Amino acid sequence: MELEQGDAVLCTVERVDKTIVFVNVEGIGSGSIVTSEIAAGRIRNLRDYVVPKKKIVCKVLRISPSGNIELSLRRVSQKEKKEVLEKYSQEKGYISILNTILKDQAEKAIQEIKKQDSVYSFLQEAKENSEKLEKLVGKKDSEKILEILNTQKKKIASIKKEFHLITNEPDGVESIKKILCEIKNAEIKYISAGKYSIKIEAEDLKIADNKLKENLDNLEKQAKKYKLDFSIKEK
Repeated sequence: MELEQGDAVLCTVERVDKTIVFVNVEGIGSGSIVTSEIAAGRIRNLRDYVVPKKKIVCKVLRISPSGNIELSLRRVSQKEKKEVLEKYSQEKGYISILNTILKDQAEKAIQEIKKQDSVYSFLQEAKENSEKLEKLVGKKDSEKILEILNTQKKKIASIKKEFHLITNEPDGVESIKKILCEIKNAEIKYISAGKYSIKIEAEDLKIADNKLKENLDNLEKQAKKYKLDFSIKEK
């Protein structure tokens, strides 16, 4: 698995040494975080944010020629953090399935998978095309693994955003009602004067996020058409 600048990754804190935090990047190798990338503003005590053995989600800033991964904790968004932790939880579940089916051969199979990708990504791909999985564990065990994966209850990802839609036009209220009624596959709630929330649910966080952006883009276009003031609340 190759890292790229901007990737969000799961890390385990190994030690805190003065102004540098040393971590292990899950499935990759060693990394480090300088004090200025722990949190914004003045930090009185690094251990308020990081302690040994704690799992944290970081963003890749760069990879040095020596192979050290330079990371940032403060630049990770809540959405990125949630997505990485959800994948980590799913990965543990998938590894448990492999251990149950493959028993003594599980560790060898897991190591072979990790040479190519994460267990999560590998088995997600296997749901669509089982060729690699069959080659690795055999047709019989592959079918058992996929049977369990396909009968698992799918988790629903939810993402929410607040926005403002304000008008001074005589028929502005009717325009707002019309625009909001045209939104599909989303939950719209009225909060207070000119303030609303939109919530999207999907089987995958990325899909939910893309649908949210699409709906907000359409809202902005329609707002301009009807001469309404539109803005998104940024956290």
